[in-house]
Order: sequence, then structure tokens, then C-alpha cells
Amino acid sequence: MRAPSFWWRPERSLAAHLLSPLGAVVGRVAARRMREPGVSLGVPVICIGNPTVGGAGKTPTALYLARRLARRGHRPSILTRGYGGRVEGPIQVDPVRHRALEVGDEPLLLAGVAPTYVARERPRGLALAVADGADVVLMDDGFQNPSVAKTLSILVIDAGVGVGNSLCVPAGPLRAPLAPQLARAQAVLIIGEGQAADGVARLAEEAGLAVLTGRLAPNAAVMSRLIGRRVLAFAGIGRPEKFFATLRGLGVASVATLAFPDHHPFSARDIATLGERAAADDLVPVTTEKDAVRLTATPEGRELLRHSVVLPVQLVLEKESVAALDRLVAGLFAHG
Repeated sequence: MRAPSFWWRPERSLAAHLLSPLGAVVGRVAARRMREPGVSLGVPVICIGNPTVGGAGKTPTALYLARRLARRGHRPSILTRGYGGRVEGPIQVDPVRHRALEVGDEPLLLAGVAPTYVARERPRGLALAVADGADVVLMDDGFQNPSVAKTLSILVIDAGVGVGNSLCVPAGPLRAPLAPQLARAQAVLIIGEGQAADGVARLAEEAGLAVLTGRLAPNAAVMSRLIGRRVLAFAGIGRPEKFFATLRGLGVASVATLAFPDHHPFSARDIATLGERAAADDLVPVTTEKDAVRLTATPEGRELLRHSVVLPVQLVLEKESVAALDRLVAGLFAHG
């Protein structure tokens, strides 16, 4: 399902007001649950979460950290619930053998950089990662889940939408009230362009959190193939419009778009529609890495990918934020 548009408007709509009592109950339950103790197995756990429902850049952040830790001689592993997959785990993801329908799309991307474990019961996944030799575990999502004790928590926020109307689900996008979430984090990472997250940044600074900033940079070599061309951009991610805006801002001649819900499993009909529209209007299909992972699950999807361009993105932090993040991570091992 797509998040309702009224969630992301700062002014609270009638629907938000009507749902706010239920959101307040949900928020209180979530905040109380977050205070429960979690399992610790003696290795640092870095949680990359977000205060809201939907995508904000958690997976690119996990990839960035995994690469950076590995370059410094650490043995990072990644722990995820495997949203969209049917496997309960705990298992280590094999990018050759597993498919998105089994383990989810994000774990397949993460497994290309570091050993990645899918576990509905996160403590069991943590135990498996540690038994396999991890000296630091990155949790992709799971900030609000108390089952694993976090050593360092980074809340990722989309600069374009911030925390929306600042209400809890179902009245707004927050998973729990903002204040108790900030109280349990050590840093916020604001990704992208816009001022919607400025208020959160101020609150984080007042609470003593590190405020990091960065952007998702598209692969330059792939982008060069699209400049001046007419494309059909399609995506089933947290905010497809962000992907579409990236293409429009980087020299693509014309962008037709088709948006799908986050983690959307592409059906044969979806794939046929995409292929027919691209052929009819002489457009180049363009999609994200996460969508490409799901498309590989079927012969029809793999055929569509043969005629498509997949645009990878990578997290790029501002220089000051790189230094601040390095200090936070180094502190985990200095006191370990």
C-alpha cells in the first residue's frame, strides 16, 4: 500500500484530525515497547532506522557503512527482517540462490557488500551473524523493535518530506512519537534536498544528537547513457517521485512515469504494461536497483530488464558529516 498523501503535508487534514486519537494510542504503545530491554551478544550493533513509515535511504546508508567498516579492517554483517520475503530465517542470504520473493529485495542488494542475514526474530539473526565471525552488526531498520540492544542508532530522514504532519500511524507517518525516538538515537542523517526536515534537525541538535547530511548520487556512467533520451521511469519504492525527480534534474529529455507501492511484486500484467507503453512511445524503461532485484524473479521480468536501464544510487555524505560519523563509529570500538 502507498502511504496516504495527507501524511506528508505539514498542515493537518480532516482525516489526520479524525485519526489522531487512534494515532496517539498507537504512539504510546510503540514508545512504551521501545523501552523494553534487548539482547546483547558483545559486539557493537549499529541500527539504521527511520522515525517514519516508508523509505528514506536506510539501505544506501547500510551499504555505505558496511563498505566503510570493511575498509577499516572490520568484519561487518547486516541484519534485516527481509520485508517482502516469505522466509522467516534466520538464514544468510545467498544472492545467487535466493530470490526477492524469498528474502526480500533489500537483503539481496545488501548481500552484495557484506554477509547479510534475514530473521523475523532479530536476536536469532544476530546470534547467527556473531557465530559466523561478525565483529559489528548493522541493522537495516528495526529501530522501534526492542528485541536487540543497539549500541549506536542513526535515524534517516528524507529532507523532502521530513516527518510530515508529525502524527503517528494511522494519522501520520511517525512510527512512534518523535521525542522518545530522538531520545533513543545518537544521530540523525538527513538525506536529499529540501527544508522539510529542518525542524527535526533543530530538535536533534537541542537533544545533543549528531546531525549528518548527505544525498543519494546516481551512478554517473549510467546517467550519461540517459542524457537527452526519452524514458519511461518506473519504481516501487518508498517515494517513487524522488526517483523521477532525480531523472528530470539530470538532463533526461523527457520522463514518463509509472509509480507502484513500496516493495511491489511485479505481476505479468504489470510487466506487459510497462513493455507495451515503452514500445508504443519509443521510450527507454528506467528503474531502480531494488525494483530490478524483484524483476529478476520471473522470465518476463528478466526480459524487461534486458531492454531497461537500471540506475544505481550511492550515499554521499558532506565532508563534516563523514568526520562526525567516523567519530561515532570509532567510539564503539574504543570502548568495546
